[in-house]
Amino acid sequence: MEYEKTVPVPSNMYVRVNHWKLKNFVAEVFEALNVPEKDAEIVSDNLVTADLRGIESHGVARLKRYVDGLVKGVVKARPHIKVLREGKVHALIDGDSGLGQVIGFKAMKLAIEKAKKNFFGVVGVRKSNHYGIAGYYALMALKEDLIGVSLTNSRPLVAHTGALKRTIGTNPIAVAVPTARDPPFVLDMATSIVPIGKIESYRRKGEEFTRGWGIHKNGEITTNPEEIFEGGALVPLGGLGEVLGGHKGYGLSVVVDVFSGILTGANWGAYVGATEGPEPSNVGHFFAAINVEAFISLEEFKEKMERLKFELKNSKLHPSFKKIWIHGEKSWLTMKTRIKKGIPVYRKTMEMMEAVAKEVGVKFPFKV
Repeated sequence: MEYEKTVPVPSNMYVRVNHWKLKNFVAEVFEALNVPEKDAEIVSDNLVTADLRGIESHGVARLKRYVDGLVKGVVKARPHIKVLREGKVHALIDGDSGLGQVIGFKAMKLAIEKAKKNFFGVVGVRKSNHYGIAGYYALMALKEDLIGVSLTNSRPLVAHTGALKRTIGTNPIAVAVPTARDPPFVLDMATSIVPIGKIESYRRKGEEFTRGWGIHKNGEITTNPEEIFEGGALVPLGGLGEVLGGHKGYGLSVVVDVFSGILTGANWGAYVGATEGPEPSNVGHFFAAINVEAFISLEEFKEKMERLKFELKNSKLHPSFKKIWIHGEKSWLTMKTRIKKGIPVYRKTMEMMEAVAKEVGVKFPFKV
């Protein structure tokens, strides 16, 4: 079955590229900026995985942002990442303002190692940067048959319930759960209605976005991407106000800030900076890996997850819907499709990558 998560667009607006070729190019860009080869591969894999899974808001479209951070020296190419505190099931890591993907990878790897030895692994991170899609790290645990949890705060982009200005981040939550058969259950969501990257995608395409996603600087609902970037703000999951539960999305965002920012000693709320500067962002992350065999056998757990998936997908269908999906199913199918057909990359994103290639002195291997 072929499926692509993103809405179809005219073929003249994008170019399909092989994911391996794209990974190699992105890695070369980071290596040209003095990032160690293995670290460059981690960042590249993170960005291209986002595009493979249909999350273009966090894929290669963000390449220039990371490059700018490295060029300005706000993000360190070779940070001294160190463990500040550690026990059998927990650790606190100082990322020394390195690339968030590299720090996040190392932190989740440590959480996984602890969970394999002691059933649970919990790792907090301070002094990091934007780490890409939250689901990437939850999926790392999934590969080891563990439940993975990944949280991070972000620069202020959202006006919390009752506020007019940007006060909190989009602060995503990701949970990946092993199942007996593909696709696994993977929840990967922002605590705002949409992440800022999705608004950036509409901006690149010159299109308006769905009404209710954001407000302009005077507090009125807008559908114009430019008004979000000119003093406007996103709104929490649930929307503006409390009628449809906007206060719940606001609360979830604050919870992520508590775990990722305040608990770890990182910045939080309005104090979190941007990856591209001008000051170190001090983003915080929180990772957990859980070995289900602390409670029941892995086999029994996986079979029960399959039963849960079956019952959810085979519920009586609402007349307005054609199908019931499980979290992560669309992204999994999109990945399978794009591995075969290539990743559709918008021409404006291709032009940006070509400009970045010239800036750092690497060959651009694609035709725009």
